[in-house]
Amino acid sequence: MKSIYLLIFAFCSTMAFSQSHFQKKAQPTPIVNRGILTPIVASIAYQGYEETQAYFGEGEYEIFIDNLNGVLDKPIIVLDGFDPGDGRDITGLYNSLEFDGQNMADILRDEGFDIVVLNAPQYTTGGKDIDGGSDYIQRNALVLVEMINFLNAQKVGDEELVVLGPSMGGLIARYGLTYMEQNSLDAETRLYISFDSPHRGANIPISLQYLINYLGQELGDPDAQAIVDNVLNSPAAKEMLYDHLSAHLLAGSTYEQDPTLLLPMGAPGFRDTFQAELDALGFPQQVRNITMVNGSALGTTTGTVGMQVVDTTLDLGDLVVGLTADVNLHFTPAASQTNNVTSFETFLFGIPLNSFDADAESFSTSDGVDASPGGTSNISGALGGGGSSNPIIVAFIAALDQDDYSFTPLISALAIENEDDWFAVPDIGGTHTSPFVNTYIPDENEPHVTVTQENAQFALDEIRNIVLSTLDIDFVKRYQLLKNPVSNTINLQMNSVIPFGTIEMVVHSITGQQVFSKTINSPADQISIEHALNSGIYILKINDTQSTTAIRFVVE
Repeated sequence: MKSIYLLIFAFCSTMAFSQSHFQKKAQPTPIVNRGILTPIVASIAYQGYEETQAYFGEGEYEIFIDNLNGVLDKPIIVLDGFDPGDGRDITGLYNSLEFDGQNMADILRDEGFDIVVLNAPQYTTGGKDIDGGSDYIQRNALVLVEMINFLNAQKVGDEELVVLGPSMGGLIARYGLTYMEQNSLDAETRLYISFDSPHRGANIPISLQYLINYLGQELGDPDAQAIVDNVLNSPAAKEMLYDHLSAHLLAGSTYEQDPTLLLPMGAPGFRDTFQAELDALGFPQQVRNITMVNGSALGTTTGTVGMQVVDTTLDLGDLVVGLTADVNLHFTPAASQTNNVTSFETFLFGIPLNSFDADAESFSTSDGVDASPGGTSNISGALGGGGSSNPIIVAFIAALDQDDYSFTPLISALAIENEDDWFAVPDIGGTHTSPFVNTYIPDENEPHVTVTQENAQFALDEIRNIVLSTLDIDFVKRYQLLKNPVSNTINLQMNSVIPFGTIEMVVHSITGQQVFSKTINSPADQISIEHALNSGIYILKINDTQSTTAIRFVVE
């Protein structure tokens, strides 16, 4: 019987490993003016929940010096996210900041900022093998502490740091910066950017977890066991996943479900302990905390609650004549409801061989998290996006009724603690408050940690330290460039609800040289400025009585 499952495993294990990555991989793109890959070791050890001693975390970093003065004087740290097996290297992390043919890191380097990419590799320390990309968030945070101390000692001048944490990296940054404050360590950091980070937990549909675990455990195959052990049961996954299969297992069984444990529950000894520690730490108080998320501000759902994800019969006749497998998966159900989420059964010439079923129940306060607004992941992408040559995978993708699922729920990415409904429309500044002082939220759900023109501009404005007014908290745009690239005229739209007095407009070249200035008294709703600038990239800096705004534009 086990030999039949070994043949099925080629399909199922591919899905299992890929589904667990919490941060996208980027295609390699050549990077100019690179630094040297350098190891770094934390000075503070950390002992995990199940460990008998503390271990010093390790990382590796590369400094991408700016393209202006070539001096390390304005460091921006970009962190790694969940990456078991270290499949996304420093080049991939740098390229993950690409959008619309541009790269946010390249833009910042052209403006004089230095990009420092900190990766979490695999390593051995104190006789223990550690996979940094899926290790304890706390231990990785202490590596960040070491990185911050190193940069502050090495940088030229007194410019404070910026820390950008995508996905799990946002939790690492939050923990590290807050730890430093609470232990009287000066982080010399002015800005923390959380990017679609799961502050209240991440989600992989429990239906997929059950299927993966059943096939892995039932097979006893070492590759399958490695996926369960190193990905789903990694310390980071067990700390972050809102609902984890290990909380639902029947006593004494590695895969059977306890029918009395159907409500969402995190990994025992990990999830609740970590969340309680994170909540007790709070957020850094001496840093400006902002977030950009990928979930919908309008409450748009990801599919529908309890919906069928797939119901198909896979023909495995190319592997064993007469072998088929029925696979049926569903999203978790509506509030207070119970449904079957996983059903898997194999047949040989129509004769049942073996089967597995698992159910799920939802709390009364919220529908099941799988369909909630949030940064999404998808099943087909995990299986190669339909580009696979494996006919079983191709058939499975073709049979999907629902591809996307909510990976980082919007409420989690906004760190709203007093909201128990994953489907609530965020009420920023109202009853359900977010701890972030500025937030970018798109109207529609987007793939997890996707950089767009809009959220990149939000981050760039903050990094340039130009969003200084309290009006940014109310999401009011003071100035908008009507056309970019521009021709012979710079046309600006003014916000009609904001009173303007005298404004000063200064244009700098990308190298920082002032090339144009103009003062305008009591401007109208629109401003048109003729110029004689050469083709190229420029920064328009606008000063008024309440704020300073910078806009990057291109002259054709």
